[in-house]
Amino acid sequence: MAPRRRRDPGATVAEVASRLPGAELTHPFGDDVDVWKVGGSAVSGRVGKMFAIVSPERRIVTLKVDPDRGAALVRDHGFVSPGYHTNKRHWVSVALDDVTVPGLVDELVEDAYDLVVTALPARTRFDIDPDRFPLPGRHRPGPGG
Repeated sequence: MAPRRRRDPGATVAEVASRLPGAELTHPFGDDVDVWKVGGSAVSGRVGKMFAIVSPERRIVTLKVDPDRGAALVRDHGFVSPGYHTNKRHWVSVALDDVTVPGLVDELVEDAYDLVVTALPARTRFDIDPDRFPLPGRHRPGPGG
């Protein structure tokens, strides 16, 4: 039986981020760094907020985290360190080649996205995902009105 091939955690970041509502891939630091943002709008001129920074060359992803969770991740996993070139309290960096916990990268990308989206203004959250973030005092009519 052939050994099961391990998923590339770097590709996992792009797979997970690309299916999140309103997430967009940008390159503000040059073509060699992928930056995932949410909440931007070309129409309004709003600039999206970063939730993941991927350095394929260095094989590191830097993700927004809750400070308490970030501290626990750094303490418990040798492949997680305080955020590279970011606020060390609110970001962690994950060495993608050293990840030993299946699904952790997926979970951290989704959590980073959720953390950023929930801090956006209500109207922006509604524009991103109206079913998940309805405007206060309004509801979306179901099928048939």
